[in-house]
Amino acid sequence: MASNQLNDITIQSGFTSEAMVRDIVLQFPKSADYFKAKRIDFCCGGAKPLAEAAAEKGLDPEAMIQDLNKLQEEHPVLEEDTAWNEASSEELVNYIVNKHHRYLREELPLISQNVTKVFRVHGEDSPHLGEMHRLFNLLREDLLQHTAKEEESEFPKMLAYTQNPTEEGLSELRGLLHNLEAEHDGAGEILRELRRVTNDYTPPAHACTTYRLTYARLEELEGMTFEHVHLENNNLFLRYQ
Repeated sequence: MASNQLNDITIQSGFTSEAMVRDIVLQFPKSADYFKAKRIDFCCGGAKPLAEAAAEKGLDPEAMIQDLNKLQEEHPVLEEDTAWNEASSEELVNYIVNKHHRYLREELPLISQNVTKVFRVHGEDSPHLGEMHRLFNLLREDLLQHTAKEEESEFPKMLAYTQNPTEEGLSELRGLLHNLEAEHDGAGEILRELRRVTNDYTPPAHACTTYRLTYARLEELEGMTFEHVHLENNNLFLRYQ
């Protein structure tokens, strides 16, 4: 039978260097903004101790713990901030579909228009925009295929298993989840490349309004995708480990 590993997660008065990055974000969602600023992956790469994640970025883990504890003091965790940790799988799936999948269906076509326009107008003088255009279109197709598969197949199988758990069903689910996590890793790699080629989404001084808007929307897409993947990898999927 699958066990909900989230039951062991409780709000703590302070964080330690041994705490998993993903667990810190589950306990204290505001920390996601802190980790983003430090370029620490809390979704696909969140299953590692804070000390290890800090070392990979050349950061001082003790300073990070002080920052996180101070941030927690300044921004107390509200019950609704961690509500998804205790929500049913059906409630969490509905939230993911209605917020994150809907966001992608609505926003990706609009971002695509901006990316294409900027590439066509400025691509000759700024070759990196060609790579931005290529990476975005690859990401767009991957995300749309991924979310469609989840809604049509994987999510229904998860909820069916929840209602009628069997060893055979759990074995199948674990194989499906392994593939979904690999797809998340692929999307994360594309996002890292997008950030690199856009110089951390920093538009050049001569950039027009559309140019600047394109970078801003791509950065928002990155943030929404991190939140999306975190909810799946570190919350929903853990229920079937």
